[in-house]
Amino acid sequence: MIIDFHTHVFPPQIKKNRKKYVESDPCFAILYSDEKARLTTTDELIESMDKAGVDVSVILNIGWTTHELCVETNDYILESIARYPQRLVGFCGVQPRSQQAALDELERCVRGGIKGVGEMRPDIQLLDLLDEELMAPFSDTLKKHNLILLTHSSEPMGHTYPGKGAVTPEILYPFITNHPEVPIVCSHWGGGLPFYALMPEVKKVIPNVYFDTAASPFLYNPQIYAQVAAIAGGDRILLGSDWPLLAQERLIKEVESTSLPDETKARILGGNAQKLLGITDNTA
Repeated sequence: MIIDFHTHVFPPQIKKNRKKYVESDPCFAILYSDEKARLTTTDELIESMDKAGVDVSVILNIGWTTHELCVETNDYILESIARYPQRLVGFCGVQPRSQQAALDELERCVRGGIKGVGEMRPDIQLLDLLDEELMAPFSDTLKKHNLILLTHSSEPMGHTYPGKGAVTPEILYPFITNHPEVPIVCSHWGGGLPFYALMPEVKKVIPNVYFDTAASPFLYNPQIYAQVAAIAGGDRILLGSDWPLLAQERLIKEVESTSLPDETKARILGGNAQKLLGITDNTA
């Protein structure tokens, strides 16, 4: 089974009215103000999955800064997973700064079958991950429903790109340390966080942390697969394309082209995600 842990879809009204949403939200503006940045619907994702041989995709929201935009786009994600229950797993978007409204939205999304929250953007959403008064109730709700948190991650150095942001390992590590019971997926290889697992104190506190490969060809040499597998473990790596930014088959081919053992490749391509999401070969 092949599982893509990092894809994005948007409701048709956003695709039609890009300018309106660019003017309404800074996160959306950073990512999609350029007309070349593709906005795609659920049906287009399913078509891509069929072409690439992907069995299941996790559809993510983005880090909207207002509660209202989270709700609007969560509705589409809930509708999508209801339409394709065997092919799609949904993660919702919330703005924790909305406090009780955000917690209520989490509960609503759980009732609709959501499996996690993400892609969170703490910097753009103006979240202080060390603000326990704000983050503890959010974390408690995640734990209550066995939800996974997927957060954007970025490198503290290297080239800049739209949406790179400032969610570096230095920002993520204290939150991970404070909330060890929450399964956390750090996108884009955690912005280099797995390399710090060479430090015993870091390795000790990340047993519940995973790293997806979203946009990997734009960020790292393919040697990163073997390096992270050796340092943090091949069971911590999740295939993620960041579709439609990258074609799903491109990431699959990259994994298959590595010198990793076939068993490790199989875990990256789907086995690790199956275990984390509780997916059997017959049901999403």
